[in-house]
Amino acid sequence: MQLGISENLSALVARRFASAKAGNHLVFSQTHLSLVTAAGIPYQLRYCPALAKKPSNLKPETGPGPKPPKQDPFQDPSPELLIAHFPPGNPSHALVLNKFPVIPNHFILSTKEWRAQTDILELADLEATYECLRTWGHDDTNVNSDQPTTGRAPKRLFAFFNSGEDSGASQPHRHLQFLPVEAMRQPEAEGWHPLIELLTAHSQSQSQSQSPSTFQYLPHLPFAHFALPLPQNPSAETLHSIYISLYRAAVAATEGRDPQQGPKSSLPTEGPAAISYNLAMTLSTMMICPRRQETARVPVDLVAAGDIADPGVISLNGTILAGTLMVKAEGEWDALRSNPEYLNRALRDVGFSRVDSYGKGSL
Repeated sequence: MQLGISENLSALVARRFASAKAGNHLVFSQTHLSLVTAAGIPYQLRYCPALAKKPSNLKPETGPGPKPPKQDPFQDPSPELLIAHFPPGNPSHALVLNKFPVIPNHFILSTKEWRAQTDILELADLEATYECLRTWGHDDTNVNSDQPTTGRAPKRLFAFFNSGEDSGASQPHRHLQFLPVEAMRQPEAEGWHPLIELLTAHSQSQSQSQSPSTFQYLPHLPFAHFALPLPQNPSAETLHSIYISLYRAAVAATEGRDPQQGPKSSLPTEGPAAISYNLAMTLSTMMICPRRQETARVPVDLVAAGDIADPGVISLNGTILAGTLMVKAEGEWDALRSNPEYLNRALRDVGFSRVDSYGKGSL
């Protein structure tokens, strides 16, 4: 799948982001950032007071009487936020700026027609995601080449997908999200690398002792997760096959079963997913983690919390697979920085214990 855009993707997104921000068509929120190391893994911890004000369109409201229809930001995207429709001629997807970013150039891949966020991803979704990852690091003269820009390190994207009510998803219309890795880096978090890249590096160092069918994982990560390497320039069918393998492993984990053996019964490869999960993807790796719940609780001083709603309750989405998360209250930020074990416990609580072919993980 070709995006069919004449401009370099990273330059196009940056230009559209700057224009939308200058015109007040998106709400960019500054964050305070620090690095917290839990179980030997460095995480970006961002404190964003505006997070508590961000609207959610996924969870239904309660109470009597008819409810007004929810606005679907991806059904007819705002022209100021729309980056492009693609592929040319018969578009199936759109690239849209995130309306409430905390990272510059955060953008979204959404289906043009309605598709449920809770359904299993289709071939075209994964093919389009990979194409965005592939073209991101190319310069203007190399947009349709398979080779990244030479002479400097290629720009990188982190893609993630939140599916299910316990995944941290905020919109019911199917969409995947992209964060530029370079935009996530700040001096306050020196030494941080996306968690999925740490996993890739660890797996490469262990490759001689693993078979190609073995799921990759980080031994000390406190929740069940599974990853598989991606071949260079994979077909849509290959991407979907890897995705389904990871999905089956995630379902097996929720059942306490060996992921190599899979779930206890056959699973459909289309339609509603059987579990909530987060998916992450780079050019080299696809990774999944099943989710038990969306939120975790952090001990905070309730008096000092003031009028913050649900003090101590933090919501986690697929950015945990990048090794980053956000909190809405300064008390939560202080608690996690002072007590890294709180972070370890929160990550453990939102996921499942790992069971693999070597036995139960140390969770």
